[in-house]
Amino acid sequence: MHYFLKYGLLSCAVILVQHSAGAQIISGTTVRHLATFKTGSPGFELVANGKAASFYIDPQEDPGVRRAGEDLRTDIHQVSSIRPAITQVPKGKHLILAGTIGKSKLIDQLIKSGKLNVTGIAGTWENHLIQTIRNPFPGVLDALVIVGSDKRGTIYGMYTISSEIGVSPWYWWADVPVAKQKHIYIQPGRFSQGSPAVKYRGIFLNDEAPALAGWAKARYGGFNHKFYAKVFELILRLKGNYLWPAMWGNAFYADDPENASLANTYGVVIGTSHHEPLMRAHDEWRRFGKGPWNYNTNPAELQRFWKEGISRMGKNESLVTIGMRGDGDEPMSEGSNISLLEKIVSDQRQIIQNVTGKDAAKTPQVWALYKEVQDYYDKGMRVPDDVTLLLCDDNWGNIRKLPALNAKPRSGGYGIYYFFD
Repeated sequence: MHYFLKYGLLSCAVILVQHSAGAQIISGTTVRHLATFKTGSPGFELVANGKAASFYIDPQEDPGVRRAGEDLRTDIHQVSSIRPAITQVPKGKHLILAGTIGKSKLIDQLIKSGKLNVTGIAGTWENHLIQTIRNPFPGVLDALVIVGSDKRGTIYGMYTISSEIGVSPWYWWADVPVAKQKHIYIQPGRFSQGSPAVKYRGIFLNDEAPALAGWAKARYGGFNHKFYAKVFELILRLKGNYLWPAMWGNAFYADDPENASLANTYGVVIGTSHHEPLMRAHDEWRRFGKGPWNYNTNPAELQRFWKEGISRMGKNESLVTIGMRGDGDEPMSEGSNISLLEKIVSDQRQIIQNVTGKDAAKTPQVWALYKEVQDYYDKGMRVPDDVTLLLCDDNWGNIRKLPALNAKPRSGGYGIYYFFD
């Protein structure tokens, strides 16, 4: 199922993430933490006797995986004051090998030789396996293998190691101190957290002014790619994957063209809020729209506006909001004009299909049942089965609706949109 929640930063509205507890290695019925710091501990010597294991990532790996690898090297240095050296070939007594199935030649080589078993990992969503392998390559005593089923799976695996050795996901945003260690060992065994139970897990920087907006402008010049780089990293360290960007007078795509491309590099899925259809920020209508925000009287201009949003999205990994509210996040009209909103959704999906050149169901979409929009649903309005139904609270922490226990499963599933202001 497709669920997502929301989480805010620095006085913003909130979306919380379904997130597993700290990394644990499971062997039989015994559960123990992954890293130890006692001299001479059994397992892989990440750092010991003043030396760190060497580090290898295939140069053909996704840029987001290579970037996260640099974070892991930095994290090891933060803990031990020793930075693992990058090696161009598998060499060194102890080797850290991170890679994605089908993207890393060395990972695929270990799988083919039978030294690495990825049964239960291969072909799954955002999954990873951490395992120490003895004598993986000539001249290498052992390798700490971090293998992902996909790009984010590999990234999460590396951040799992970071968290286990004592680097909090909040080290930057909350100044969480890093405890120094002279020795770091990774315990033997196979570790996997499995695929997330919630497919999309992320935050919405809502009600971001004046606190976050003023701070971002003073420090970075606004909500640009320099600011968002810190947000993307936090999301991934928390094993999230999704963002609704700041939207009070801001426009993620229009304010800085590097915002979207950087999100795609990091591996963060971008959407827009409950009242910002088809990847267009609300403030973009003030800047680029013509006429009233009214589908009864101005449908052609709104269709042009939305078409540009989907065209600009390109191949960036996205979760597209559909539907419509009134201008400025207000009710669209008095009462529940179901026939109008049904036509809007139908036309929006036709735009998605025309621009992407593929069936609309192939582009992930979400319909937020926020405030009066839930009334439309309660009175019988429905959207195609592939669209995620985003259920909401009442702005006071009370969930307004949950799926009926006997409800027929939907391919798009359900989500929770939760505010904390």
